[in-house]
Amino acid sequence: MTAFEQLPNMENWGAEQILTHLLDGRGESRACITCSFQAEDIVVLDLLRKRLPGIPVLFLDTGYHFRETYEFRDKLEREWNLALVNVLPRQTVAQQESELGILYREDPGKCCHLRKVEPLMEALEPFDLWFTGLRREQSPTRKHLRKVEQHRLPTGRTLLKVSPLADWTSGQVWEYTAANKLAYLPQYDRSYTSIGCEPCTAIPADPNNPRSGRWGGQKLECGIHTFSEKVE
Repeated sequence: MTAFEQLPNMENWGAEQILTHLLDGRGESRACITCSFQAEDIVVLDLLRKRLPGIPVLFLDTGYHFRETYEFRDKLEREWNLALVNVLPRQTVAQQESELGILYREDPGKCCHLRKVEPLMEALEPFDLWFTGLRREQSPTRKHLRKVEQHRLPTGRTLLKVSPLADWTSGQVWEYTAANKLAYLPQYDRSYTSIGCEPCTAIPADPNNPRSGRWGGQKLECGIHTFSEKVE
């Protein structure tokens, strides 16, 4: 991470300024984006593609996503010629359910850990820059999110986690989406505001908390954004 040791404070920078600073002239840097194909992810991916058309797009293929999510992923992969990486858990859905039961009902935290957290931590190992579509407005658990954070993976390797839309509102996301004629998941038109695995996603119970429809209100995070250690 020596190339990023002397980073300026980018909290007041715009998304494009952050991307320009981190990517321009840093061809040696290995960047990726984690993408669940929600609206924020599509905005960040659109910005990144202008600079890194072949950036790896890491999709956590849990086996439990909505049919529409898989269809949208495949459509965008074709149309944008994405370098899609389907990050898979060690067990198939059938293998896990046979051995451990229906974890998304009985122990959603363990299900997320096995099917999202562990695979992602391994998939991030080759990279120096990890781009996300996280925003502070999305959840109380994200209100202290910084635009650029250094994170340590379980192996001890560090990388920069970059959330260029951290201070964007939902309105800004949809304004950019409309202005740039970007496609979006059809579930949004059915009043979903945070879209993950189908069994654990519902229309939000609290209109002021977009993620309140996830996991039946039992939790707000799957763990992929809380498991890696933030390095101060």
